[in-house]
Amino acid sequence: MTHNPYSGPEDIAVVEAIYAAMAASDLSTLFDLLDPTIVVVQDDRLPWGGRHVGHDGFATFGLALRANIASSVTTDAMFSADRDVVQMGHTRGTVVATGIPFDIAEVHRWTIRDGRAVAAHFSIDTPAMLRALTAG
Repeated sequence: MTHNPYSGPEDIAVVEAIYAAMAASDLSTLFDLLDPTIVVVQDDRLPWGGRHVGHDGFATFGLALRANIASSVTTDAMFSADRDVVQMGHTRGTVVATGIPFDIAEVHRWTIRDGRAVAAHFSIDTPAMLRALTAG
């Protein structure tokens, strides 16, 4: 395995492809872009949060997310930072149980190695999302 000393345009292209695969629900392409040992982390106060490992962990994360919210991510900026790719934007959608709408700022930090994501840290305005989840 080659260790990239920095993140560059190739890594940004991988992250862009991951978002495209997620938006299209193209699981085959998505799992090709995710390393089998990927670690996904999000605030564990969220119903889908916590630490999820591997393809099974990513699938568990995604199923829990979709069981609670119907959303899409918009990208306002994507850039290399340190050895990672940072994506900044919004998650917009509705709470599945109540139909309550939300528009919440988010930042995702991806670590790409050898053309695959090995780590992702998803940060959102957690208090705002918790309010949306419990409203109504």
